[in-house]
Parts: sequence; C-alpha cells; structure tokens
Amino acid sequence: MRMMAFAALLALPGAACAQGVEAPETVTSKGNPILADGRYYTTDPAPLVDGDTLYILTGRDVADPEVNDFIMPEWQLLSTRDPASHVWQHKPGFIRPENVFAWAEPARAYAGQIVKGPDGRFYFYAPVLERDSDAKDRFAIGVAVADSVNGPWKDAHPAGPIVSQKIPVPNDIQNIDPTVLVDDDGRVYLYWGTFGQMRGMELERDMITPKGPETRIQGLTGFFEAPWIFKRKGIYYMLYAGNKAGPDSACTPAVYHACQAWGTATSPLGPWTYRGVALRPVSSTTSHAGIVEFKGKWYMAYHTADAVGGGHFRRSVAIDPVEWDDSVSPAAMRPVVPTRAPQPAPVATRNVARSAWASSSNQVPLQYWIAAINDGKVRANPLPPEMWGTWNGNNPKQPWIEYRWDKPVTLNGSRIYFFADQPAGSGVGVAPPAAWHLEYWSGGWKPVPGASGYGTTPGAFQDVRFAPVTTRCLRAVFDASSAGGTYAGVGVQEWEALAPGARKPVSAPAGAPADCGK
Repeated sequence: MRMMAFAALLALPGAACAQGVEAPETVTSKGNPILADGRYYTTDPAPLVDGDTLYILTGRDVADPEVNDFIMPEWQLLSTRDPASHVWQHKPGFIRPENVFAWAEPARAYAGQIVKGPDGRFYFYAPVLERDSDAKDRFAIGVAVADSVNGPWKDAHPAGPIVSQKIPVPNDIQNIDPTVLVDDDGRVYLYWGTFGQMRGMELERDMITPKGPETRIQGLTGFFEAPWIFKRKGIYYMLYAGNKAGPDSACTPAVYHACQAWGTATSPLGPWTYRGVALRPVSSTTSHAGIVEFKGKWYMAYHTADAVGGGHFRRSVAIDPVEWDDSVSPAAMRPVVPTRAPQPAPVATRNVARSAWASSSNQVPLQYWIAAINDGKVRANPLPPEMWGTWNGNNPKQPWIEYRWDKPVTLNGSRIYFFADQPAGSGVGVAPPAAWHLEYWSGGWKPVPGASGYGTTPGAFQDVRFAPVTTRCLRAVFDASSAGGTYAGVGVQEWEALAPGARKPVSAPAGAPADCGK
C-alpha cells in the first residue's frame, strides 16, 4: 500500500466533493458494477444483512486516472431490499476516519466491516492510520459502535486502536483488512492481515477486548490479503485474495493480480484447509470480496475496474450469486461467474488482434501477462501485468511475440506500443529495442513485404504499413537493446494487427490453435 500526502489528495479530481456533505441518492443500476457512471468509485465491499435489507459498506477511490496509489478518504454505504431489482440506496460520505476516531489521521479509509454484536448494536472495524504512533507501520484497527447500521457512529474504544503493531501483542505486519465473525454461541472472532500474513483472535462479547491469544492463520494457500469469514451449515469458510501465481495456477498467472480463494475449518481459528478458487482475477489488479446469505440466497460482493473511467485505483463494487455443491463435504462454492451490465455494441476496427491467441518466446516472468498485449488498453503509467515483458535478470538477445488465428486473416499493417523504464542503448532494465521487424507464416517465417519502417519510441504507437499478406500467424521479433555485454528487457503494452478494412471485433475462441506450421 503506497502513501500520498493529504495535500496531494485534496488536489485530485473528486477529492474536494469527498470532503463535503453529499446527499444520499437512489440508484437504479443496469447491472454490474452497481455504480457504473464514474461519478463515484466504490471499493473493498463488506456486505451485511439486517432484517429485510442487504447493506454493502464500501470504500471510496478518488485517485486520478494515472495515479497508482490508494487514495481513499471515506466509506460509503449501499443498500437494497432486493438485488434483482437493481434499485440501491447510496450514501456517499457515510463515515470518515477523522469524524469517528480522534486518534486517527484523516483520509485513510481502507477496507472495513460492520457486524451486529450479541447486544444488538452494530460494530464497525476500521483500519486507519494512528496519528501519533511511532510504529514502523502506523495502520491500526479501531472499533466504532452505533444503534443502527446508518449511525450515528462513535468510537467504542476512545483510548485508541484495539490492534496495532504494538497491541495487544507486538507484531511487524500491516494491520488492515479486518473481518469479524459473531458465532452462533455469541463468541466473537477477529481476523486481519495482508502481504501474506493473517492473524486471528477471539474477542470478549464486548466486541473490543482481546480474550484469546493472537494466532497466526495458516493453511490457506496463496493468502495475500482481504480475509472474509463466514459460517454455513456448521462449517467455517474463509474467503481471501490469493496470489499463488504461475502459468498453470488456478488462481492467477501474474503476481500483481489476485483471485478470490477459499478454505474451510471446523473451528473458528483452524486448522484451515485450502479448497479452491471462488472468483478468477477481475479487471482490477486487487481483488476484495465478501459473501453473505440474504433471503435464502447467497451473494458475493466484489470490486472491478469496470465503471466508466475505472482503473486499478478507481474500483467499483459488483454483486453476483454464489452457488453451492452440497453433494460434497464440506459443501463447495462453485466459482462465481461475473456479470456485467449490457455494453454498447463494439465499434468496427481494423485491429484483428483481439481474435488471436497471443504467445511469446519466453516463459513470461510472473510480474507480466502475455494477455495484456491484445486487451485493447494502454496507460501512461502501467503496472507490470498490463504488459508483456522479458526482464528477469538474464534477458534474451532476440525475443518475439506472436499472434495465431484459427483461420487465415489478411493483414496490411500493425501498431505496437513499447514500454521502457531505461533509455535506448541501455543494457539493463527495460529499454526500447534496438530494432524489430514483423514476420508472417507462409510455409515458413518470412518478413512482411514492403514494410514502411519500424519505430522504437516508447509511450506511443509505432505504425508499420506493408503489402497485404494472408496468414494464420504474425510474429514481432525484437533485437534487445544492449550495452557492456548485457541485454535490456523488452516491454510491450499493446500490439495491433491491422486488416485492410474495418470489421466488428471478436474475441479468440476457446482452446488454442495448432502451431503455424501444422
């Protein structure tokens, strides 16, 4: 989690209105995400059921489109009596750290949760920055209380947080992402953590005071952050953001993305057993979700980057049903199938790369993602998984990337968008290639005829025109920049393959094509 000065936050678009009082509104959603028009970004959903209403506590992202940081000044509240109606009440400015916790810094409203306590009151567990702490990491968990979900909220422990790097026992983790279970017998359990470290602890029924020791939660394969505890038919379930990464991973191919994984236990503090993946990676690099039962149905609330103007730090909450397989023990969550509101018809384009399978000469390092080169997205400040790259400390001299189609296509142009963090001629980091060229398959690899030239400037599309060819395979071959006997990595955000005329874009079919020569 990276920080920005509060003064810088106030200069961001949307931040000023986030500091004022904004009126609640009724929203009729067209589907996912719930708030999709880009006026408000909602993140880190924490669902809660009380009576006939489903509530979702969310954070609020206000980062500028090219700011790669979590700028989150407040929590918001969504509520509905029927998710299928798509009618939601939205309360922006629902809770702000500085309005509840006198000991907290303003404008650090990370993922929290509201739960109903054994006494019938509501308790809000909030990770905020402890203003006067000298801890190495000042994130700490406070607790607020209210008689209603809608507040007003007051600090339930005015002396300060109930968890930090100093209390109840010293730790060296970042103390965020709290989740709480009030068990059937009224016992209370708190879990929290990030960066691969999860803790759990029993609380007294006052919802504040530690009752048992702080326990390291283990056994949940690939745990990264965002734990969510719930119980179903006597079994304890832990949902979490996992980043066990690799080309064959059931979770995610790239470490900067996460899936929603889950595990089970027969007692609240474990031992825990990993069970599988509940939600594959979504359009945002972070993944944060919660699951509840509402009126006999189960739902997962999660966030994506799918709203207008959305991004990895401008996320929006979605909700979809959870289905169960009760034929096995413990009952298994079937992977959630994300849905979206109907989208405008795609615009005709010459670019046929979206219908191709992408591959490369290298085993892609886990920070990169080959799927990024034909996802239709470029950014001024991309994160590593938003590109293909070769950098791994021992970079190849002449790598390549390739498109394969299931049937021949006619091409007469291409555009490529290089990424670099080092200048041309460097032998370290990621630099523009010294040169590159295109080849197509026709009984063997051949240079495209009459190429107009191969630009290497990063940060803008480099266009190549050539005489039409009909082929099933196109390859871009790079001569890596070098100096002193070492080679820099090559990075590509996007690579387009252009047909002579525009057509409706289509995605690649399932499966994978044969090699070009077969």
